[in-house]
Amino acid sequence: MIESNQWEPEIIAFCCNYCAYAAADLAGSKRMQYPVNVRIIHTPCTGKIEMEHILEAFEKGIDGILVAGCLEGGCHFLEGNLRARKRTDRIREMLDEIGVGRERLKMVNFSAAMAPTFVERVKEIVETVRALGPNPLRESVKV
Repeated sequence: MIESNQWEPEIIAFCCNYCAYAAADLAGSKRMQYPVNVRIIHTPCTGKIEMEHILEAFEKGIDGILVAGCLEGGCHFLEGNLRARKRTDRIREMLDEIGVGRERLKMVNFSAAMAPTFVERVKEIVETVRALGPNPLRESVKV
């Protein structure tokens, strides 16, 4: 059993290709540091992330998720990030209803040049989830 002071949250960051992933890549190129417990998943557009993907990640014990897309009005697929915003808002409601907590899921928007903002938002979600503790569904998942 891991003691609570040794626990670190497992975070997934779904990043759209044109903006958020580019910002993450730029952060890496500039050697900007962000927590190592964040796994970036490269997606074509946040509008392609289905509710099931996010819910399944929480069901499997992921502690927090960051959905990172293009700036509103600047989506390369026109309205993909707006669809993603509606989905994440609905999922946040569901997470509250099932007792997981809406704070574990956050959607943010970046341009490709916003590497410092990307790093800040990643650090924020890690700190938020760290304060919340492990995903309550993790107990039912066999590791």
